[in-house]
Amino acid sequence: MTVRKTWVVVGAVAGAGLSFVMLLVVGVYVVSGNLAGGVGAGSRGLAKGAVPAAYKQLVQRWGNLCPALSPALLAAQLYQESGWNPTVVSPADARGIAQFIPGTWATHGIDGNGDGKRDIWDPNDAIPSAASYDCELAKYVKDVPGNVSDNMLAAYNAGAYRVIRAGGVPAIRETRNYVQRIRSLEQSFAAPVSRIDPTRQAAGAIAFAQSKLGTPYLWGGDGSADQGGRFDCSGLTKAAYEKVGISLPRVANDQYNAGPHPSRDQLLPGDLVFFSNDLSDSRAIHHVGIYVGGGYMIDAPRTGAVIRFDPIDTPDYFGATRVTEDGAKALPTKV
Repeated sequence: MTVRKTWVVVGAVAGAGLSFVMLLVVGVYVVSGNLAGGVGAGSRGLAKGAVPAAYKQLVQRWGNLCPALSPALLAAQLYQESGWNPTVVSPADARGIAQFIPGTWATHGIDGNGDGKRDIWDPNDAIPSAASYDCELAKYVKDVPGNVSDNMLAAYNAGAYRVIRAGGVPAIRETRNYVQRIRSLEQSFAAPVSRIDPTRQAAGAIAFAQSKLGTPYLWGGDGSADQGGRFDCSGLTKAAYEKVGISLPRVANDQYNAGPHPSRDQLLPGDLVFFSNDLSDSRAIHHVGIYVGGGYMIDAPRTGAVIRFDPIDTPDYFGATRVTEDGAKALPTKV
């Protein structure tokens, strides 16, 4: 393994102590100041592995159907609607990966794969139908003041008439939250086009994880008193970010969607780093840790081990997420 030089110097990692944490705390804020304003605009491409491999080509193709849509925006909408589950049914009887109500499907569902059937349960029909319906709504609201993509999403949620009557996203809490969540999630599914800003919370999350070094692993552990303060991998990362006011999902493969995805050479301390059994699919992620610099993370590795420093450059290294408040807030409560 080649350990890259980074802006934080990691000496004897196993013996790192409070001074190491202080270097991280100072370093994160120094870098934060130096990179302020460095976030690139969104991209019409998709972040590596963010969309399950089975749906990536569909999302990439149909996400470019009209200017108001993008692959990342379509991916965020599908994830928000169903969590990529093609068999889910909502309490309102919305069905499948795109969560069409049967009445809406009857008028707006299309035969996306050309097999002669319009199947609400088949992602090969439902994903193209969602894109087609989005673009149809965008045409309805194209003359409404404001951002056409925001208005399109609002029309998907509340109906085009309400958007036109309101002159933009209507003052309906559910609709405004729907638009905000999907636009925030879009940043998680888009391939970044330039370096991503660090977050102010990173140093605090690292300090929390550092304080747990040596704690025995517990599968399903959240660090509660009845569990002896023990954690599993995603329990540790969840607790670390909760300490700095950011609430993450419990499962690692959902934590991956809590912000944009820096490349390996752009990692900064505080980024979550992920490991997967399938390097093309974030839903196959099986492990997560908190990056601390120098090619190392703090993680809760497995039963029989303790929370410790581990290298990240392993064959199952999948990618990283720079956790943001908006990204975490946008994640569905159930996916």
